[in-house]
Amino acid sequence: MQEAIAIARNATKTGDVPVGALVINKDGVVIGTGSNEREANNDPTAHAEIVAIRNAAARLQNSRLDDCTLVVTLEPCPMCAGAIAQSRISHLIFGAWDAKGGAVGSVWDVIRDPRSLYKLDVTAGVCETECADLLREFFEGQR
Repeated sequence: MQEAIAIARNATKTGDVPVGALVINKDGVVIGTGSNEREANNDPTAHAEIVAIRNAAARLQNSRLDDCTLVVTLEPCPMCAGAIAQSRISHLIFGAWDAKGGAVGSVWDVIRDPRSLYKLDVTAGVCETECADLLREFFEGQR
């Protein structure tokens, strides 16, 4: 999670919300990283999770990320939760909860819905305070 937090800190240089993500393979090797790039690239789909998943899939030359873990500093939104399921990631680890738009337990639970086609393990609240503080500090600076 500390590496994802470091990635998130860099996102603020472009004015993006500080969210960082990384994909780790079954051997513990980081195969994809991403930060929010919505503002930097004028791309509403460029959330940290999507960027990291795209990078990992490109590196593996495979759309399926079986046996991989995604680590992200913020609870994924519905779009990202869908991408995580579609990529077949096996384990999701996230830091801060998103009480307004989270889709892994706070507002919705897209990933663990019994109707979901793909099942994965979820670990929530890792370094939660540190991840939440990054976001709080960023938004305080916007006001």
